[in-house]
Amino acid sequence: MPRRVILRRSDTTPETDVYRLLRHPLFAWLGIRPVAGQHTRDEHEALKRWAAGKSSLVEIGVAEGASAVALREVMSPDGTLSLVDPFHLSRVRSVNAMKRAAHRVVNSCPNGRVSWIAKLSSVAAREWNRPIDFLFIDGDHSERAVQQDWEDWHPFVVPGGIVVFHDAAVFPGGWTGKDWGPVRLVDRLFRDAALPDWSIVQEVDSLVVVKRLQGAETS
Repeated sequence: MPRRVILRRSDTTPETDVYRLLRHPLFAWLGIRPVAGQHTRDEHEALKRWAAGKSSLVEIGVAEGASAVALREVMSPDGTLSLVDPFHLSRVRSVNAMKRAAHRVVNSCPNGRVSWIAKLSSVAAREWNRPIDFLFIDGDHSERAVQQDWEDWHPFVVPGGIVVFHDAAVFPGGWTGKDWGPVRLVDRLFRDAALPDWSIVQEVDSLVVVKRLQGAETS
């Protein structure tokens, strides 16, 4: 595991005082600490497994860039990773330490190309016109917002392509609940309704990976 990334524990062990002190993304931007991911080590490895060799990747919700750099490390050298995040929650927009931390760590990996899309995902989707073979949905976690991301972006996913939802499953000792937006959406689409042309292919902690079946028609 690269020292530039620190990952979340799979349980709900309380944070240490030192971590709470250094939690602000300013410390990641300045290189005082590695960027902090909101996913676990096992989720990190699953992301890398499914993104390996992909050529058109989209991540919705970048934060400090821990998952984005993992995707860039394993994607096709000829591929493009598009990172969608407005980074609009910074208290000091002229500094925007989270955005700077993300750029710092993602740019530390030279593999492939990166396109930064500093817009709301719904706005970015209206301007999108390219096929996608890997989509990671990890933005606004309200059920309505996750559904909107799914509806806006999944038509671009090619047959055989992958969509990954974060915080979308309840697991022993974990932090998610049955009422979480991504959990409710994934349950409704892929468990209760068993959406045609899509299948769950892996679940790791809170991560749910679905695949567009070969032969499925794209919109």
